[in-house]
Amino acid sequence: MERFARLTAGVLGASGAVVAVAVPLPDGGTGVEVTESWPPELSRTTPELAELLLRTARGDGLLVTGADAEVNSDAAQAGYKAFAGIPVRDEHGELLGALAAVDVRARPWTGQNTRDLAALAGECSTELALRSDRPRRRGSRPAADQARREAASATRPAPGEESAEPSSGLDRSDLLLRAAELLADTSGLDEVRRTVSVLVSGDLRPAYVGLVLREDGEALRRAVDTTSGPVPLEKELPLYGISDAWPSARAARENRIVCVPDRQALIDEYAPQTVEVFDTMGLQTAVCVPLPGTRRATLGTLVVAWDEPHHIDLYERAVLTVMAGYTARAVERALHLDERISVAHQLQQAMLTDLPEAAGLEMAALYRPAADGHMVGGDWYDAYRLPGALSGNGRRAPMAVTVGDVTGHNMRAAALMGQVRSMLRQADVERTESPASAVSSVERANEHLGTGISGTLVHAHLLPRPRNQWLLRWTNAGHPAPLLARPGRDVEYLVEHARLLYPGLTPPQGRPVHERTLGPGAVLLLYTDGLVEHHGHDVDQATGEAARLLARATAETTPLPQLLDLLADTLAGHEHGDDVVLLAVRVKDTDEG
Repeated sequence: MERFARLTAGVLGASGAVVAVAVPLPDGGTGVEVTESWPPELSRTTPELAELLLRTARGDGLLVTGADAEVNSDAAQAGYKAFAGIPVRDEHGELLGALAAVDVRARPWTGQNTRDLAALAGECSTELALRSDRPRRRGSRPAADQARREAASATRPAPGEESAEPSSGLDRSDLLLRAAELLADTSGLDEVRRTVSVLVSGDLRPAYVGLVLREDGEALRRAVDTTSGPVPLEKELPLYGISDAWPSARAARENRIVCVPDRQALIDEYAPQTVEVFDTMGLQTAVCVPLPGTRRATLGTLVVAWDEPHHIDLYERAVLTVMAGYTARAVERALHLDERISVAHQLQQAMLTDLPEAAGLEMAALYRPAADGHMVGGDWYDAYRLPGALSGNGRRAPMAVTVGDVTGHNMRAAALMGQVRSMLRQADVERTESPASAVSSVERANEHLGTGISGTLVHAHLLPRPRNQWLLRWTNAGHPAPLLARPGRDVEYLVEHARLLYPGLTPPQGRPVHERTLGPGAVLLLYTDGLVEHHGHDVDQATGEAARLLARATAETTPLPQLLDLLADTLAGHEHGDDVVLLAVRVKDTDEG
């Protein structure tokens, strides 16, 4: 019943619709009560709307606002400026209930509207009869015929209006159910575009399914299915105006379904370019359905076209109208999500600053977001010069390097990542005695301020030493072990670590600091778990492969940017499910090198 309410509202372009079922009254009479409505809020029926439904059910035909002052008054008191209702009867003429459309706008009900309502009532009678105890002869549908006769006698077609004789029952409810489920799960415009194309193509068998979306101002842009690429229509005119002479623009502009029954209709009413594209694609019939918006009248247009003559009956109009409604909700959700994700990615990228120049060291970093572009994580890298004198070794200065991963894949994770990065920098400026003391300061601030930061990190200081050597001092808060490659030696896994960052779990004795001396040619690799942790793959095996590639690159003095690309391509691939962050530091052979 909800499906009929939704279809009625969609087909008639109304604010809502109600299905009421007949119920016996104590006095032996018959009343009605709302069984389903669209939107669901309409189920809270006002007395005035209940009176209109009762008058509809007890009447002989259509009951509409406009001609009857009492109907107009009841509709106005119910909060509506337009009402159109029709009784629903079984094949014996017995009352089953009523079907009605309501609108908050003052509007006339056209002949096409009333015939559509009558046809929908005829189909609704089948469903309501199945819920009642009345016998129904198999294959008999006089109720639908009676409803259509009532509508035809009440209102004759206006000039230019098309007939509403249905070609089949509402046998595409499965399509609408799939559409509701699949489009509700979409998260981006590309996914919405692909899902709509698959849904419509499978049941209506068109030659082309397109999606046109309104941009800021009066521009329309054709959304391209990225899995198959643009078709001639999308290549010839990817961007155009809502006032242009195209059927899709007209549907969006006038907020109504626009049918193109044949090529001649394009020649008569639209721009010559529409005919050229129609011919190029071998199309013969098309329908353009507006996408209803919540903040603007239309979001764009759903375009469906066939490469052979095709009659678009009432039921296809109904299906496409509801499909357009589902698509519009998915588009609005995707646009909102894309905007939020874009802001989050910009925030994340802003935190990943350019690496500083460091005499005696070569550094490179890589950040690759998850293959699912709608995942925003808290992965980051950082490198900066520590304060203080230059330690008496020419231009070499102590450096800090960090790779971390704040828990979560959302806007909050990206924001917290920015906070912990700034807090760690501040701690290093104030307390440079060790990387562990800086991390402990961050933990104390996290506890005191209640920021709720949790995650893992490796924070290290690189201190210049004589003979082009550097002292590496680091602390590890639950992060994957860094890899250290030195010429002529096996790659070392720096496995020493302590517990991760988590409110309330700050180590009371402080964090440990570990040390290694790095000579010329040594390469330190820091990375996040997105490099080596993948569903169905062994982490130790992946880490071993990273160590092998690092050893070879160290022996061959491979440029660090090339090494990082190789690691990411080989281990994470292009469909990785998590962000990948890499930071590599190489000790140069000379201070100037």
